[in-house]
Order: sequence, then structure tokens, then C-alpha cells
Amino acid sequence: MVELTLKMPEGALASLRKTPDEFGRELRLVAAIKWYELRVVSQGRAAEIAGVSRSEFLEALGRHGVTPFQADLQELDEESRRG
Repeated sequence: MVELTLKMPEGALASLRKTPDEFGRELRLVAAIKWYELRVVSQGRAAEIAGVSRSEFLEALGRHGVTPFQADLQELDEESRRG
């Protein structure tokens, strides 16, 4: 596993009421959610990036208002016309 070091203003952690470890976990999770939402990574890879199980990642998607489905309306419409 690769280890990264980030420098953050102390006020950022204080305003979020997070310890450095909590902040790091949250940062991994929200980055993974955003990358999944942008279709950069799959659900499985996003869960791996976030350091959680796939079911935990799906729950996190719901908490953050992100759909677990990556098809947009046009793709769904095209798929329904084929079937």
C-alpha cells in the first residue's frame, strides 16, 4: 500500500471536528465517492480506495446522495428500447 502525507491547516480539522485519522478516512471516502460518481472508478475499486467493504460503500453513497447506478437517463432509455 502507498502511504501519502498531506499538509492541512489545523483550522480545517478543527472546523470539521475531526481527528487527523478521522479526517484521513473521510477524505478517502469522499474522494472515492466523487471518483465513482464521475465514472473514473468502479464500485469495487472505489470501496477499496475508501478502505471499506462494498456494502459499506453503497451505504455511504446513499448518505452522500449519490446513486449507486452509473447509467444516465439516455442510456436507460436506449437500453429499454433494445429490450
